[in-house]
Amino acid sequence: MSSRPRPTAGVPALDIRNLTVEYGQPGEPPMAAVLDASLTIMPGEIHALVGESGAGKTTVGNALMGLLQAPGRITAGGITIGGKAVDTRTGRTEGITPGLDVGAIFQDPMTSLNPLFTIESQLCETMRHHLKLSRAAAQARALELMRAVGIPEPERRLKCYPHQLSGGQRQRVVIAAALSCDPQLIVADEPTTALDVSVQAQILKLIRALADERGVGVLLVTHNMGVVAQVADTVTIMLKGRVVESGPVAQVLGAPRHPYARSLIGAVPRIDVRMNRLQAPSEATPAADAAREIVRKQMTADTAAAGGALEVENLVVEYGGRSWLPGRSAKAFRAVDGVSFTVQPGEIFGLVGESGCGKTTVANAIAGLATPKDGAIRLSGREIGARGKHGRALQMVFQDPYSALNPRLRVSTALSEPIAFYKLAATRAEAAEDAAVLLEAVGLDRSAGERFPHAFSGGQRQRIAIARALGPRPRFMVCDEPTSSLDVSVQAQILNLLKDLRDLTGLSMLFISHDLAVVRQMCDRIAVMQAGKIVELADAETLFRAPQHAYTRELLSLAPSLDSIARAPAPAHGA
Repeated sequence: MSSRPRPTAGVPALDIRNLTVEYGQPGEPPMAAVLDASLTIMPGEIHALVGESGAGKTTVGNALMGLLQAPGRITAGGITIGGKAVDTRTGRTEGITPGLDVGAIFQDPMTSLNPLFTIESQLCETMRHHLKLSRAAAQARALELMRAVGIPEPERRLKCYPHQLSGGQRQRVVIAAALSCDPQLIVADEPTTALDVSVQAQILKLIRALADERGVGVLLVTHNMGVVAQVADTVTIMLKGRVVESGPVAQVLGAPRHPYARSLIGAVPRIDVRMNRLQAPSEATPAADAAREIVRKQMTADTAAAGGALEVENLVVEYGGRSWLPGRSAKAFRAVDGVSFTVQPGEIFGLVGESGCGKTTVANAIAGLATPKDGAIRLSGREIGARGKHGRALQMVFQDPYSALNPRLRVSTALSEPIAFYKLAATRAEAAEDAAVLLEAVGLDRSAGERFPHAFSGGQRQRIAIARALGPRPRFMVCDEPTSSLDVSVQAQILNLLKDLRDLTGLSMLFISHDLAVVRQMCDRIAVMQAGKIVELADAETLFRAPQHAYTRELLSLAPSLDSIARAPAPAHGA
């Protein structure tokens, strides 16, 4: 494949020196989103940028790609890409062409690809614009790129629209688009967050190969420390806009010096051993303790929803089977094929497997969001039925709390509505008081009830979603990827909260996740699904120490973790 000239040997693919980015309206004191940050990426190097939400990671990426939005502006420092300086006066990369000098891989490939155009047209458009290729030359290069990123049947896939490809295939197309003009630098912002472990391993292997074989520098923005350990050469840790530690991966992750770096790495769930609690800042306050005691009494005294055992017997769920032609039928797709398991009262039951294996379909059938074709679902001995009539005894926590909360309702209203609907409070004032108690129980302040969902961080919104699910005083909770989009420290807090609620109230849970380390820490028993069937079911310790099925062993072997790097000692209390 032809390529544009590379910069002189020894010239960094990216060099950021003392960068400061500020936000603020005229007449207001500016807020520094990035403060005096420096990092260097050499050709062929993968440099990971990690930190909590709000640390400034994405702002750094936006600044070097010219994507800063007003009132954001670069107020100090400099950026060079392949030896060419970025014009920091305007915050625009006037000396650099996005797509030509810098490629981008974003978290959600569906928002990066135009749903109205084929893959071929989208790849060719970029190359014809930047490289001035003919239509035939661009089509030939697009086919070569599809082969290079490992997409099967590339000739056929080029003619497809984005929705006709799987999540992993779409992400490969985005990588192909990022490579199409042979950039010197690729910014990969959370490129594997929504992918299961097998597809994630394939994408990481591909990114590593691109750096090794093509000499592309990669800035990898991620919150997954296991991914950093697996694929990155160097790592920079940010806190509140500042770089607190930077260096080779083995050094920083194996023996971190800064207290924040130690606490961040200590919060990463381990796949090699189960811990009672994940390392996270203590959230014990008198108000939270008192609120959790109230919630415990309400839920344990509520005999109307007593029990909490779930039985799933020979569950079958199919999609399709109807043709758009009158009088015709189409072949139905069997998403869940004869699945059976039980969840005991007070148990956290895990469900894992690749994307498309049927995990979420099982959860939707249990919650009444999908209609089973066959089988039975019983909660506390009562048949749920085809329409999911389980009342308030079963509630669900979804992966994306922002889309699960009504943006037009204040948090207090969103929490008190189900309490009033199920007549668990005599008056609206009592329902509002119960909502305030729930907020305190999940570690938020009562005043949070007066705000709207957009005013909260991702972790805070997930706490609100958990509080809302607790409002009807359920005995069973379905948690579908509840922490996949959260950074490790917030994830640790949410996971500890869920375990605390189970211990306090005897709540049963179905916990679905593609993060096997999280499942190891959370679940008592685990079922592994493949192609709509359960291929292995065992208690957590047995499954992780002695997996029986080949597919289970493959999933465990692909899971990224820090286990290959020497663990630093736990941070001292209060560090």
